[in-house]
Amino acid sequence: MTEAEDRKPQSDEARGSYDPEVTSEFAVPRGLSVPRAGGEPETTSEFAVPKGLDVAPAPEAEGSAFSPPSTYSARSAPAAFTPVDGTPVVSLAKDVPWQDRMRTMLRMPVAERPAPEPGPKAEEGGPAVPRVLDLTLRIGELLLAGGEGAEDVEAAMFAVCRSYGLDRCEPNVTFTLLSISYQPSLVEDPVTASRTVRRRGTDYTRLAAVFRLVDDLSDPETHISLEEAYRRLAEIRRNRHPYPTWVLTSASGLLAGAASVLVGGDAVVFVAAMLGAMLGDRLAWLCAGRGLPEFYQFLVAAMPSAAMGIALTLGHVDVKASAVITGGLFALLPGRALVAGVQDGLTGFYITAAARLLEVTYLFVGIVVGVLVMLYVGVQLGAHLNPDAALGSVDRPLWQIGASMLLSLTFAVLLQQERSTVLAVTLNGGVAWSVYGAMQYAGGISPVASTAVAAGLVGLFGQLLSRYRFASALPYTTAAIGPLLPGSATYFGLLAIAQNEVDQGLDSLTKAAALAMAIAIGVNLGSEVSRLGLRIGSAEKRRAAKRTRGF
Repeated sequence: MTEAEDRKPQSDEARGSYDPEVTSEFAVPRGLSVPRAGGEPETTSEFAVPKGLDVAPAPEAEGSAFSPPSTYSARSAPAAFTPVDGTPVVSLAKDVPWQDRMRTMLRMPVAERPAPEPGPKAEEGGPAVPRVLDLTLRIGELLLAGGEGAEDVEAAMFAVCRSYGLDRCEPNVTFTLLSISYQPSLVEDPVTASRTVRRRGTDYTRLAAVFRLVDDLSDPETHISLEEAYRRLAEIRRNRHPYPTWVLTSASGLLAGAASVLVGGDAVVFVAAMLGAMLGDRLAWLCAGRGLPEFYQFLVAAMPSAAMGIALTLGHVDVKASAVITGGLFALLPGRALVAGVQDGLTGFYITAAARLLEVTYLFVGIVVGVLVMLYVGVQLGAHLNPDAALGSVDRPLWQIGASMLLSLTFAVLLQQERSTVLAVTLNGGVAWSVYGAMQYAGGISPVASTAVAAGLVGLFGQLLSRYRFASALPYTTAAIGPLLPGSATYFGLLAIAQNEVDQGLDSLTKAAALAMAIAIGVNLGSEVSRLGLRIGSAEKRRAAKRTRGF
């Protein structure tokens, strides 16, 4: 065979048989042509059509799951991809506070959130992403340190990011840790930053200033540069407390005195409770200056009021010494942390809620230890304290309403509220006690139900007032729940335990815990009821956070 004949095109069988690259031992020898007609067919599926049978498909049959239906029209088909800037599927009302708009979008999946207004990008002269995230974390730190709920902190952080054009952000808040992640697009790496809250303090004036800053940043008609936002934030952090130390100490004494009158005390009891609370406040400040934890601060602060009541009993002064101790407890019970903890739990932030409630437990145990030590000393000295004396059985509605308003006013001063909010929260506290007294004393309804209804009104009015002023609801609700705190139930439980009546003491402490939970749940429920009347957007779009529902 010549070289030209070797290059001549051959048939498929010959080309497969004479392939020089086939080196397997099963290859067909050179020069031997084996026909493939009797071999195994390549199609081995049982659904294959036999050879020689021609079956035409049905006119309207769909050959594959991926083939378009017969009614499909490419000309009228919707877009097959999501635009880069997102699809604004939800229309939110712009005349509602930013808290509700941001909370609504946070409860949506990322793909369903409406796109923000197109803003300047970083490469076009806009602010750098790391600086925006840093500003967001600093604002969130002030809010969380001031006692704001985790959901409202996330809403504020989300509002700051969106105001600078960062729409694909995911803030995350726990008890002491803040983090936020921004992903420019699906193909770019995310940018993540975090910040730890080391110190926490109560200053509602600073909290209100931060809310005003976030409100200005969220307003599309107000253009605030990043440098201006940093400058305002620095002024907020440097701002001094609105009330000096001596005013806070006097407010603590007046709060205890008003609480003692609220549970049946007279003028002597008012003065004794006031002096005991002021002394406890000074001792707590001394412990704080030495760096002692809050547990020991509350323990030391609870002792002077208990010692004052025992001293009046040992001196055979014809007054209700129990009212003195109860008034001191009103000034120490951590109602703010309790409401915030229950609110976080009801809104789905279970880690933060558990941490807050654990903090409340530690502070409450500190108060219990301080009072129990003094009660045990009093019992050993022969003080006859009667745990069966019903403090709240007195019928002095006008005096009690006045005392409740004074208690709310002094509580607002201790929380460092703005002077413009003190009057509103004072009236709110008076309304709360009036509702509680009408249901408890006049109507004969259980204390837990009466407390829950009164706390619900506090949350409702506080939320409406905050929406009217575009501010946080905490300054309008926290101080107003002061008259409802379970001071007397806590005292009687501790007194019974000190007198070796453990069962009776545990019953009373359980009642105190039930009252505390009724306050927290009532405040949160009132706040949620107030939002039902707000026009945020489509009713079906404001979905609550879907989490576990038993399946």
